[in-house]
Amino acid sequence: MKKKRKKSKKIVVILGLVFAFLVMKQVIQNPFDGNVSTSIPPLDSFANVKKYSPIIHAELEKYGLEEHTSTLIALMQQESRGRGGDPMQASESAGLDPNTIDDPNESIKYGVKHFRKINEYGNEKNVDFATIIQAYNMGIGYIDYIAKKGGKHTEELAKQFSMIQVEKDPSLYDCGGDKDNFRYPYCYGDYTYSEKVTKNIEELADSISAQAESE
Repeated sequence: MKKKRKKSKKIVVILGLVFAFLVMKQVIQNPFDGNVSTSIPPLDSFANVKKYSPIIHAELEKYGLEEHTSTLIALMQQESRGRGGDPMQASESAGLDPNTIDDPNESIKYGVKHFRKINEYGNEKNVDFATIIQAYNMGIGYIDYIAKKGGKHTEELAKQFSMIQVEKDPSLYDCGGDKDNFRYPYCYGDYTYSEKVTKNIEELADSISAQAESE
């Protein structure tokens, strides 16, 4: 009787080890299976730009535009992902050569000034906010163009405006000669800029909500 019990216990132990082995094998083969939990949080793609939030907010507050803090963060995300000395890519709007500014604080200062200018002008011309965002990339002339076309930005109108500028200086606006560039032949600015920044604003809001829930 005792021998049978010992044999039974031995079988149970062996079966338990086999089961544990099979489970471990399944985890190794399928590390990202939906049934396997992980404590590693997803990377925050806005981490670099979020650190500039206080500076951006303070600069906008000087002009009573602090409600646009998220917009400017989203613009910075599109321009540089928060990297480099000119994260707002504001050198040209300040009348300098590209990437001349090498101080993020100065970059934000001129970036906010540029935004203030196009925002005020856009409101005067009665264009939609998508046009104002696109004008950060294509310049204030885009606002004039859209004002004459009904006041609402569309990707097609952005392409048309881009082509007008390309035809003025085709050797300069040629996408670096890369015909595989998605913008080609509309190589002045990025005709998808407003859409990308709008998406950044939405993803930024989701990122902040997720961060608040985890704290």
